[in-house]
Amino acid sequence: MSVQTNNRVIRRTARVEYALPQQDVSARWARRLTAGFLGGSRTSPEAALHMDDAALVVSELVTNATVHGDGRCRLRLSSEAGSLTIEVHDHGPGTPVVRAVTAEAEGGRGIAMVRCLAQRLDITPHAAGGKTIRAVLATA
Repeated sequence: MSVQTNNRVIRRTARVEYALPQQDVSARWARRLTAGFLGGSRTSPEAALHMDDAALVVSELVTNATVHGDGRCRLRLSSEAGSLTIEVHDHGPGTPVVRAVTAEAEGGRGIAMVRCLAQRLDITPHAAGGKTIRAVLATA
């Protein structure tokens, strides 16, 4: 969202980062933190309209990080004109793979769902170990 004052355009941006423990409750905390971030006054009203998609993406990425990662994970949310970026960093080895989904499978759908909801999905491995998964959602 942009605000124009005295012929200057001011873009509304916001960014937060949270460290989450490697526990089952981390996905629930991440959804609540995301709702608080999107409902706050620093993000655009358009971003708040995508709360359900953002909560699902955050939940899937944090769940993967806590199940497959090695220790804590970091959740970073940033909102700017037209987009919401969700990043989750963990110290686990390997990168997620989108697998063929079968009716009998109990898991394996998370990254596929994130890919469907995100305008862009990037996975960046780090030389020191671990990776950052970045999903960008369009909000405009």
